[in-house]
Amino acid sequence: MGSTWLSNGYSEASSGSAPCLERRYRALLFTYYPFSAARLRRWHPGWEVAYDAAADIDENGTSLIADVDEAGHRSWYLDSPGPVPLRRADVTRYLDERGDALDFMTRLLSASSLTHRRPEFGCFGLHEWAMVHRVPAGAQRHEDLPLRLSPAQTDAVVERENLVCSHIDAFRFFTPSAAPRNASEPTRATQVENDNPACLHVGMDLYKWAMKLTPLVPSSLVLDCFEHARETRVLDMEASPYDVRPLGYGVVPIETPAGKAEYVRRQRALAARADVLRERLLAAVSPLVDVPAA
Repeated sequence: MGSTWLSNGYSEASSGSAPCLERRYRALLFTYYPFSAARLRRWHPGWEVAYDAAADIDENGTSLIADVDEAGHRSWYLDSPGPVPLRRADVTRYLDERGDALDFMTRLLSASSLTHRRPEFGCFGLHEWAMVHRVPAGAQRHEDLPLRLSPAQTDAVVERENLVCSHIDAFRFFTPSAAPRNASEPTRATQVENDNPACLHVGMDLYKWAMKLTPLVPSSLVLDCFEHARETRVLDMEASPYDVRPLGYGVVPIETPAGKAEYVRRQRALAARADVLRERLLAAVSPLVDVPAA
């Protein structure tokens, strides 16, 4: 059972990550977040499930995955005693070494759910525009992608629209000229209070939290969060000032009323799907931690 399940898990993880590597900007998921494709392919059944430890070793006694050492022990896992050891996530070690992080993640996930916080749909993806405001030509963050409008036109969009970004990991890349235009100044200390359930980056971050919660959460959930982040990244870049049409993607011209309407329509759908994933993450770890009400 364990060996078959493990093999299927590796296959699912490998096939799930392969399409991401086909598109250059989607590969930003592997640079924007500190997780390699190899780590994404690493299978975990979740903390409640044990599997046959022999499934991690091939017929020659060679480890099938990088986190199994020469003695056959898998990092962040414990084996039961006996002739057929069962391998299970080391919950005690995780709580001892990452308990504070687990507390932060569960508080953040709970507070940013649609149940606890009203979503705001008025940002229109302007964070990417604010990252290139008054930047010299060729000096923008994604220098291999051309701007869709001229630099002057791009700056004008930022200057006439309301910047209402509430996510620290988007706001911190605003240019010095754009940051003071934002309605607030998000910080890491206020992230639990600020994260907007409708924010694209908050939805993408579910992949980050899922990876940080391994081996407690199953890889099937991690992959679902990864797929959601990939889909969200499409809207993020189609609504950006960059021209991604040469890569086979469209344009959501948020500088126009029609573009704003299209952005919000897709943003609402993504926010609803993100909330389902958020609740699944919380359900997976809630027996291990007290999740306070927001």
